[in-house]
Amino acid sequence: MLYFEKFTSYEDFINKLKDYIDCYNTKRIKLKLKGMSPIEYRTHFPKAV
Repeated sequence: MLYFEKFTSYEDFINKLKDYIDCYNTKRIKLKLKGMSPIEYRTHFPKAV
């Protein structure tokens, strides 16, 4: 979480934010998404025509 972090520079903040977003979209499991991460869920089902 980024809430209580102290950042040494703007670049440090940006890097940690990118890491957090990556984790949020690729590793975080959601029960609403049938136990898959958001990225897995989007790629698992074919797009509607």
